[in-house]
Amino acid sequence: MKQPPRFIGICGGSGSGKSTLAQAVVHHAAIATTLISLDAYYRRKSEIPSTLRGNYDHPDTIDSALLSEHLQCLRRGQAIELPHYDFTIHDRVNESQVLAPTPIIILDGILLFALPTVMQHLDLSIYVDTPADIRLARRMQRDTRERGRTMDDILEQYFATVRPMHECYVEPYRLQADVIVAGDGELEVDTVLAAIHSCLHATTSIYP
Repeated sequence: MKQPPRFIGICGGSGSGKSTLAQAVVHHAAIATTLISLDAYYRRKSEIPSTLRGNYDHPDTIDSALLSEHLQCLRRGQAIELPHYDFTIHDRVNESQVLAPTPIIILDGILLFALPTVMQHLDLSIYVDTPADIRLARRMQRDTRERGRTMDDILEQYFATVRPMHECYVEPYRLQADVIVAGDGELEVDTVLAAIHSCLHATTSIYP
């Protein structure tokens, strides 16, 4: 790879559709594209302050120093060992995946824009704007089907941490994004691909 990778950040609230959009962009991109989920960088349970235990929507639960270090390595053309977080036990496990840089690297996460040391690496930031009722409905559907949680448990967490953390660490960064797309209808894949195309042409000629 002659040129360093370009980092594209896709952010939005839990259930906004950002991860689905990020996966679709990777699938439809015209050149090699890698997806990194911010979820992989949740700290080990033992490293999270006791006051934040059970709160997975606060920036301090993310190992932003490690992620920033990995982005620097990827920018230099070096492979990284991507950590693995297991949501069934809510802890990072001793497994990793070797990840080599590609021309485009998509970063996806609800807290992405609230991490200054990570934001400084982004070449393009995209915010998926989705109404709260739709985000909650999607979260409930996902957590009951994929994580075996009860409705009562999901709602308790939503009102205790998810909603207040969204209001503090997600929504305020909406207008700082380079591109805002709607997340309550058809995926705006073409809009995001066009924005990435423009970003790459402004800095490099690797995009066809």
